[in-house]
Amino acid sequence: MIRGVRGAITVDCNSEEAILSATEQLLRQIIEGNNILPDQVASVFISTTDDLNAAFPAKAMRKFAGWTFVPVICMRELSVPNSLQMCVRVMLHVNTAVPQEEVVHVYLEGATVLRPDLGNSVAK
Repeated sequence: MIRGVRGAITVDCNSEEAILSATEQLLRQIIEGNNILPDQVASVFISTTDDLNAAFPAKAMRKFAGWTFVPVICMRELSVPNSLQMCVRVMLHVNTAVPQEEVVHVYLEGATVLRPDLGNSVAK
């Protein structure tokens, strides 16, 4: 079964360092919270809001040993009026037997408002 594992984090400023640091923090918590190995991952989508353009957040994946061959793509989030700004969102497509309700989705910083129903848990 392929499951989507979601997460998001807000960034303080539009700089390469801030975008990559936040993305790395988010990915690390998603990976550790779900015990994900690179061989389990079919692909990773990473989106940013229009106000974040100083770096490709996918570059943060290079900090993780063994993730070199995992397909990653960056894209723009829809520009909806009054939506959360300065936000990086990720979706990992993971091959897993974990039931949907046990998948740990991670929302950090200002992004906790996106899915309060998930409890913003990083570990179960």
